[in-house]
Amino acid sequence: MKLIVIGAGIIGVTTAYELARRGHEVQVIDREAGETRATSDATAGLIAPGHSFAWASPSAPMELLKSLFTSDTSIRVRPRFDPELIFWGLKFLRECTPLRAHDNTLAKLRLAQRSQQLFNQIVADEGMDFKPSAGGVLYLYRDELGLRRAIEHGRIMRENGQQQNVLSRDELFHLEPALAKSQVPFVGAVRDATDATGNPALFASEIRKRCEEMGVQFTFDTTIQSINIDGDRVTGLNSGKSDFLADGYILASGPDSARLARTIGIRLPIYPAKGYSMTAPITQGALAPQLGGIDEKSLVAWSRFGDQLRMSATAEFTGYSLEYSAKDFSGILKAGKELFPGVLDYNRATYKVGLRPMTPDGPPIIGRGRPRNLYINTGHGHLGWTMACGSAEMLVDIIESKPSALRTDAYALSR
Repeated sequence: MKLIVIGAGIIGVTTAYELARRGHEVQVIDREAGETRATSDATAGLIAPGHSFAWASPSAPMELLKSLFTSDTSIRVRPRFDPELIFWGLKFLRECTPLRAHDNTLAKLRLAQRSQQLFNQIVADEGMDFKPSAGGVLYLYRDELGLRRAIEHGRIMRENGQQQNVLSRDELFHLEPALAKSQVPFVGAVRDATDATGNPALFASEIRKRCEEMGVQFTFDTTIQSINIDGDRVTGLNSGKSDFLADGYILASGPDSARLARTIGIRLPIYPAKGYSMTAPITQGALAPQLGGIDEKSLVAWSRFGDQLRMSATAEFTGYSLEYSAKDFSGILKAGKELFPGVLDYNRATYKVGLRPMTPDGPPIIGRGRPRNLYINTGHGHLGWTMACGSAEMLVDIIESKPSALRTDAYALSR
């Protein structure tokens, strides 16, 4: 079967790999000049099933309300008339019950765990130079109450396979000496030994090479403007310059999937959350962190990529704009200087924003669309890197009408 994947981010590239591995003819189309040039290259780099909590939770409405009156929050909503955001927000609020938050967290966790297993298998089978980090990920807390709540909150993770343990302040600094010089008064941390870190752009580059060896065609600098349909089938994709034809079509272009779906009357419940990231060289001889982590107060996350440190923060619900100013990165810069004083060369830092495709309940949308040869693989939010390989496997199982390793109804558009 010939299939076209729209989107060459980490989701699109891994989907193309899984399709080609199973013998399909595949073409990948993306508006950027190469793979993972947009959101996938603006993430913290955490491979973190242990952080699969649904954002829609009983405490979320108060956090969103606070964001309307202060900029000092990790999740920000700017009040304005936006029918799409209102539609999405009402669905989000419906999910903020204890039962729904529990079920949505489990759906995210199971997919993330399956994806990590597949990711590790791919790295081993393909003999990649790329290697994820070892040692786990640290989730850090500034007060005893926050740490105790985290221990209780994390029970769902421990009961479902995540290897988590609590570290005292001294144990934290022994495990990660770079934090001993931190100006942040951490009291301890939860360490998830099963989580990891890695650079999604490097992984995607390796996967693209394997794809091309299997005959996958990549078409870059090409924006799909609309989808053509006839009855219950997609008949092609229109770029304004030419049409692209296949037997099946896969929407894997993050928030842009919602725009394309609207051209054929499908309303995907996806809204972009703008995230900010900074990548800075590590000063020669500095004691830099080895493990990835998240400061759970500021929700600033970091991963080490060789001689660089990637830091990411903020989810800003401001529409589809990629515009930013220097002050938008002030929180990350402040965190970097407080967490790791003297470690980073900010004069050579690079800055980027990306739009994370968020569903109201949290799990991504994976499955068949309304036209029977249209498929969807998007809505992964902040866990696209973590869920990529598992999402690809599930989607290709659905395309081939094969049983999946996980129940697919929790990820279907019809939910």
